[in-house]
Amino acid sequence: MKPYRVVIATALSALAGAATLVPGALSAPAQAAPPTPGPIVKLWNWNWNSVARECVDVLGPAGYAAVQVSPPSDSMSRGGAVWWDVYQPARYTLTSKFGDENAFRKMVNACHSAGLKVHADAVINHMTGQGSTSYGGYTFGKYDYPGLYSAADFHSPTCGINGSDYVNDGRRVQNCELVGLADLDTGSEYVRTQIAGYLNKLTSLGVDGFRVDAAKHINPGDLAAIKGKLTGSPYIHQEVIQGDGEAISPSQYTGVGDVHEFVYGRKLKEQFNGGQIRNLQSFGQSWGLSVPGDKAVVFVDNHDTERNGSTMNYKYGDAYRLANVFMLAWPYGTPRVYSGFTWSDAEAGPPSAGGGFATDADCGNGRWTCFHRQMNGMIGFNRAVQGTSVGNWYDNGNNVIAFSRGAKGWVAINNEGGAVTRTFATGLPAGTYANVAGSGSVTVGSGGSASVTVPARGAVAVHTGASGPGPSPTPTVNPGQVATTFNATVTTNWGQNVFVVGDVAQLGSWNPANAVALSSAAYPVWRATVNLPSGTAIQYKYIKKNSDGSVTWESDPNRFFTTPSGGTATRTDSWR
Repeated sequence: MKPYRVVIATALSALAGAATLVPGALSAPAQAAPPTPGPIVKLWNWNWNSVARECVDVLGPAGYAAVQVSPPSDSMSRGGAVWWDVYQPARYTLTSKFGDENAFRKMVNACHSAGLKVHADAVINHMTGQGSTSYGGYTFGKYDYPGLYSAADFHSPTCGINGSDYVNDGRRVQNCELVGLADLDTGSEYVRTQIAGYLNKLTSLGVDGFRVDAAKHINPGDLAAIKGKLTGSPYIHQEVIQGDGEAISPSQYTGVGDVHEFVYGRKLKEQFNGGQIRNLQSFGQSWGLSVPGDKAVVFVDNHDTERNGSTMNYKYGDAYRLANVFMLAWPYGTPRVYSGFTWSDAEAGPPSAGGGFATDADCGNGRWTCFHRQMNGMIGFNRAVQGTSVGNWYDNGNNVIAFSRGAKGWVAINNEGGAVTRTFATGLPAGTYANVAGSGSVTVGSGGSASVTVPARGAVAVHTGASGPGPSPTPTVNPGQVATTFNATVTTNWGQNVFVVGDVAQLGSWNPANAVALSSAAYPVWRATVNLPSGTAIQYKYIKKNSDGSVTWESDPNRFFTTPSGGTATRTDSWR
C-alpha cells in the first residue's frame, strides 16, 4: 500500500483532473458594491504579511478587485514538507502556517485600504485524515477535536469514495470520505452552526468572500443552509470539478453561488499548447463549459491543475502567459490569475522555516512565481472593457488572433514563432495608446485602423484608459455637441475612484450611479472627455466612490460653465 500522504496527493490530482450636501439639498445615496468581484488574484501559500505588502504595493495600483488567500484556519502540520496539510483543518482558530489572527486582521485591513476585497479559502467539507498536532500546537484525533467535534459529528458509518461513485452514486460522493479525510455531517444543525460561526468570524475581520473547497462533496442543500446562517452577503465561489457523465455537476450549485469553471483551463491548454488559437473565435459555453459566464470563475490554472497536468502552468512559459492575456481580454466569467511557488516535487510545500511556517514571498529569489505581476497591465484592460462585446475579429488561420472590445479596447495575440506586422481594425477612437501587454504604444488613425507589429510569442493590448505618448484619443462628436475634457486634480486613497456628475443626462443627471468615470492614467490628474450639448449652461461636481461602495462629494457650491456653440471645451479643476 502507498504511504497515506501519497494516496492523498494522487487522489486529489485525479479529482482535479476529472456627509456632504449634494445638489438640490438631496442626500447622496450609498452605492451598493458591485455584484461580482471583478478580476481576482489567487496568492496561494503566501503568508499574511506578504499578501498585505503585495496588496498595497502591487495589486491595488494594478486594479485587481479581490485577492484570494489560502485557508486561514489551524491545520494538521507536516512541518512545511507538503502543501496539502493546510487542507486538513484541525480547528477553526486562526493559527495557520501563514500567520496568526493579528497578522490576518492587518492583512485584511491593508488590502481594503488598497481597494481590494479579500476572499478566504474555506475548508468545510472535512477535517483531517492523519496527524495529531496542528501548527497552533493543538492535539486532535481523526474523529476527535476537543471543544469542537466528536465522532457523532461525522458521517456514519464511515465509507470511502470509490472512483466509480462519481458516475454511479452521487450520494456517496457527498457523504463518504474524500481520500480518507474525516467527512463532516453537514446535514447536522450543530455542524452547520460551527461552520457558519467560523465563516462569520472571518467576515467580522473583514473577509468579503469565500472560495469553498471541495464543494462538490457537500450537498448543495447543506451549503445553502450554512449560507443562510452567515452574516452579511459574502461572495461565494465553489470548487465543483466538472467530470463528463458524472452524477454531480457544477450547475447544481449555482443557486448557492458561483462555481469554478474547470473546463475553461483545459480548453485553453488544447488551443495554446499545440492547437490553433484561431478556434477561440467561438469560445464559450458551447465548448462544453459547465455553467454560463455570469456564474463562472475562470482560470488558466490553479494549485491542483498545475500539478496534475490537466491545464498549463507557469512552466509553459509564453503559451501560459498568452492564455492569461486572452482570459483577461475575453468576455466570459470572472477571471482569476494564479500565483504560487515554483516546484519540481508536486507535493512539496512552499518555502518555510521554523516548524513549517511559510516565509515571506520574495519575487526575486526564484522560489515564488509572482506571475500575477506580468498581468498588471491586463487588469486595467479587463476593467476598462467591462460590458462590451467582441468585434473586429482577425485571425491568420492559425495562431495569430486579434479582436476589439466595443470601442474600449483591442488586443492581438501571436502564439507563433515569428513577429507579425499588419494593419488591424481596432474599433478605437483616434489617438495613441500604451501597450499594456508589453512595451511601446499603438497609434490609431481616424478610421480606427492601426499598423501594429505583434512580437513572436507576444501580445499587444490597448484600451481607452491608457494613453501613450502623443495626442490623447478624441471622441467622435455629433452635431450639436461639444467634446468637453474634464481635468481634475484629486488626491485619493487606494480603492477610491473619481467621477464627474452633473445636471445633464450626459453627466448622470446628479445620480452618482450614472456618473462619468475619470481615468487616473495621469494621476493625480483624473481625466475624461464627454460629449455635452452645445450652448448649454452646465452644473457639475466631482465625487469619489469608495471601496465600500459609498460616495464622497466635494464641497459646495456646484461648479458651472456654459458650453460653446461648437468645437471643444476644457475644464481644469482641483478637488475642494
